[in-house]
Amino acid sequence: MPANLTPEYLAAEKKWKAATTPQDRLAALQEMLATIPKHKGTDKMQADIKRRIAQVRREMQRKGGTARQKPFYHVEREGAGQVVLVGPPNSGKSALLRALSRAEPEVAPYPFTTRMPLPGMVPFENVQIQLVDLPPLTREFSEGWLYAIIRTADAVALTLSLGDEDVLGQAETALRLLEEARIPLRAPQATDEGKSAVTVATHVDAPGAAVRLDLLREFVGGRLPVVAVSPVTGEGLEALRRALFESLGVIRVYSKPPGRKADLSAPFILRRGATVLDAAEAIHKDFAAQLRYARLWGRDEYAGQMVGRDHLLEDGDILEVHR
Repeated sequence: MPANLTPEYLAAEKKWKAATTPQDRLAALQEMLATIPKHKGTDKMQADIKRRIAQVRREMQRKGGTARQKPFYHVEREGAGQVVLVGPPNSGKSALLRALSRAEPEVAPYPFTTRMPLPGMVPFENVQIQLVDLPPLTREFSEGWLYAIIRTADAVALTLSLGDEDVLGQAETALRLLEEARIPLRAPQATDEGKSAVTVATHVDAPGAAVRLDLLREFVGGRLPVVAVSPVTGEGLEALRRALFESLGVIRVYSKPPGRKADLSAPFILRRGATVLDAAEAIHKDFAAQLRYARLWGRDEYAGQMVGRDHLLEDGDILEVHR
């Protein structure tokens, strides 16, 4: 039986032949296995690719030795916080990053297009959120460094495609893999253990998406919020920007020098639950020790009133610190 190899497979094979590092060889082999036609004519080729994948992994382990190694990839946190795009193959993560930021990830209709983390900055009102596209989450190909990046991120955007008839199965598999890696997900303002997360349902414009969206909301809606979007039409993207910000668990607080207006273009980013004392320390390290009192502008009941150092702040509060 002829193999009938696809252009996508041949491109991945070309990457493998040109690869110069074990990491690049592994990524190319994984792409080859993902794009090779699955039939009896390619059984031996699939087995050979799997053998080479195992060989490269053993080579990488030997080079690592017994010494502890840093993850192959690390993304320095920028902006108000870091959210990682986590999901199965072809869930639309790369298209989502491209639609929300100026990043230009490779977008293709086959799995494993993303082989390494790619960050982009997503504007939301007067702050920037770092959104990181990651390789797909699968039982067979997820590397240890992938979970390390997810574990250290501020929040997770669990990305699932409404164009996939098995979207519930994909959701269940992704959640199980994260649980096994000891990274359970929780709603952004929930008090239980876990990583703050939002579910992003992509391809809301696909045929049958409305029915699958209802099923997905029923499946994860009790645990995680669900935002339906289309990177192509732009539907839902503004709601997603807000959801990403809320998933970070942060607030924006503005400093107002006495007798002057507050600069509303440059907020201080604090964790939700921060106090006046925390804000004073963020404004200047000496302010906390020298703090005498503060005035607050924010919700309707606060229009310059004096507040104590333990007063809890909310997003958008304006603080005037007196030493």
